[in-house]
Amino acid sequence: MINVTIDNKAIQVPEGTTILKAARMAGIDIPTLCYFELDGMKFENKPGGCRVCMVEVVKDFNGKPRRNLAPACATDCVEGMEVLTASPRALNARRTVLELILSDHPNDCLQCEKSGDCELQALAAKMGIREIPFKGEQSHYEKDTTLSVYRDMDKCVYCRRCETMCNKFQSVGALSGVNRGFPSVVAPAFEQKLGDSSCVNCGQCVQVCPVGALTLVDNINDVRKALADPTKTVVVQTAPAVRVALGEEFGMEPGTIVTGKMAAALRRLGFNYVFDTDWSADLTIMEEGTELLGRVKAFLGGDKNVKLPLFTSCCPAWVTFYEKNFPDLLDYPSTAKSPQGMFGAVAKNYFANKIGVKREDMVVVSIMPCLAKKSECARPELGNGKDQDVDFSLTTRELAHMLKQNNIDLNHLPEEDFDSPLGQSTGAAVIFGATGGVMEAAVRTAYEVYCGKPLPKIDLEAVRGIFGDSVREATVDFNGLPVKVAVCYGLSNARKLMEEVRNGNPNGYHFIEVMACPGGCIGGAGQPYHHGNSGKPIRKSHENPDIIAIYKEYYGEPCGHLSHEQLHTHYFDKSDKVETTK
Repeated sequence: MINVTIDNKAIQVPEGTTILKAARMAGIDIPTLCYFELDGMKFENKPGGCRVCMVEVVKDFNGKPRRNLAPACATDCVEGMEVLTASPRALNARRTVLELILSDHPNDCLQCEKSGDCELQALAAKMGIREIPFKGEQSHYEKDTTLSVYRDMDKCVYCRRCETMCNKFQSVGALSGVNRGFPSVVAPAFEQKLGDSSCVNCGQCVQVCPVGALTLVDNINDVRKALADPTKTVVVQTAPAVRVALGEEFGMEPGTIVTGKMAAALRRLGFNYVFDTDWSADLTIMEEGTELLGRVKAFLGGDKNVKLPLFTSCCPAWVTFYEKNFPDLLDYPSTAKSPQGMFGAVAKNYFANKIGVKREDMVVVSIMPCLAKKSECARPELGNGKDQDVDFSLTTRELAHMLKQNNIDLNHLPEEDFDSPLGQSTGAAVIFGATGGVMEAAVRTAYEVYCGKPLPKIDLEAVRGIFGDSVREATVDFNGLPVKVAVCYGLSNARKLMEEVRNGNPNGYHFIEVMACPGGCIGGAGQPYHHGNSGKPIRKSHENPDIIAIYKEYYGEPCGHLSHEQLHTHYFDKSDKVETTK
C-alpha cells in the first residue's frame, strides 16, 4: 500500500493503482471519455488519448511538482504523491480539450440516436461549454451499415473503446485505428465496409461507444408500418433478458422484472398476439438435448464420425464467428435453431395455420437484448425462400423508445399474461438469458431422458454468472457416464475452446455453451447502455405441457423428420464471404 493525497484527501491505495482509480476509491469524480472497464473483467481501455482526465500533480515521487499535466487514467500513483483534479490549470486544459473535440463533431444532437445517452454531450453540459472558439476543417467519412450496426465516423472521437472490445474481448479484429494525423479513424482494415470485414454483428462496439459513431440499425418504423396494416396479423415474441432490463428505461431499479407489464404494453402497441420466447427456448432444449444424447450414444457405440463436443447454437454472433473463423469445424455446433428462429418457424408454419392466417399475411417481430438477432433474421435458411420466419427484431432500447413515443409508461400498467399456446414456459427457459443457462437447461432434460429419473441437483451454479476471461466447466454423472460440460462468454474465450477442439479436444468436453456478450444475453448490445431464482414452478423443458402438446399434435418427437425440417438449420463457410445488407 502507498500513501497519496487527492484534492487534499489522504488515502492509501495498492501499488500500481492509477490516479483515476485512486480518485474513484476516494469518492472523487474525474471525467473520462476514452477510458472504460468491464465490471468483474480484466478488460480495460486506457489509451490516455482523449486527455479529458488531465490532473495536476503538485508533488511527485521526488517531492516536486510535475511540470506537465498528467492523464489520470494512464498515470500510476507513487508514494507521497499529491494531486489536484480540479485546479484552474487542470480545468482549463480539460475545457480546451473538449472544445477541440467538439470543433470536429457534427452538431446534429437532436437527430442522433445517442442523444441523452451521449457521454460527450454530458461532459460538455457539465463543463458549461456553450460556444466553440475553434473553427476549421471537419472530418468527413462515408456512412456504413451492416444488418445490425450503423457507422457514422464523422462523430468518432477516437477513444478506441470499440477497438478494445472487438480485439481484446471478442478477438474478432474487425476494427483498428487507421491513418495518421487528422484523417485518423477507427475502421476495418483498408477502410473497407464493416460487412466485408470479420465483423460478426455482436454489437459490443455499439454498447461501449460514448457517442453516436456506432449505433444500431433501427427497425421501429418497419414494425410501425406492419402494425398499421389491417391485412397483417402481427405476432411478437420477447426474450428472457428483456424483462429484467426494460424497467430500467422507465426509472425502475436495474434488474426489476417487468414480465406482466411488458406483455400489457405490447398489447397496447397493437400487437395481435404476445408470446414468450421462453416457450421456444424450451423447444430448443428438447431438440438440442435430444441431439446431445444422440451424439453421445453414437460415440459410445463406436461411431468415429460423431462430432463432439456439441456446441450450442443460440447466439447468432457466435454462429457467424465460427463460420468465419473455423469453417473446418462446422459439424460441431448443434443444428438446432435459436429460440428466436424456432419461434418464427412455429409461428408461421403451425400457429398461422391454426388461426387460419396465410403465412404471407403474418408478421413476426422479436424483442431481443441483442443486435446480432437483426442479422440472424436475414439468414436465408431461416425462411421458406419467399419470406423470413422472423421479419423484424427490435432491441430492448428500441422497445423502450417505441413505448415512450406512444405515451405508454410501464409504471402505470397492470400485469397481464402471455397468450397461449406459445406463451407458457419453464424455469429452464428463463435461465437462457444468463451465461450457463442454455447448457444447464439442456443437461436437465438430457439427464432425465437418458437416466429415467430426476437430476439430483437441478441447479448448476458453478457454471453460471459473470466470471471474467476464463472458461468454467463441470461434470455431470449420467448413471456412470461422466458428461463434461464447459461454459464461456466472450469470443476470445470461445476462440481458445475452438482451438482446443481443433487440436483433438484434450479436455474431453461433450457439450460447450458459448455466448458472445459479457455475462450472456443479459449483457447484450441491445440492452440499456452500460452506466437469483426464476420463480417458475416448472424447471424442466420436457415437463412444459405446451411443449408436450405441440410434439403430440404437430412435430411428433424431438429431432424427428418435421422438427429437423423446421427447427434445425445448417452452417456455411464464410471465411471469405461478405455480408449482404438490406
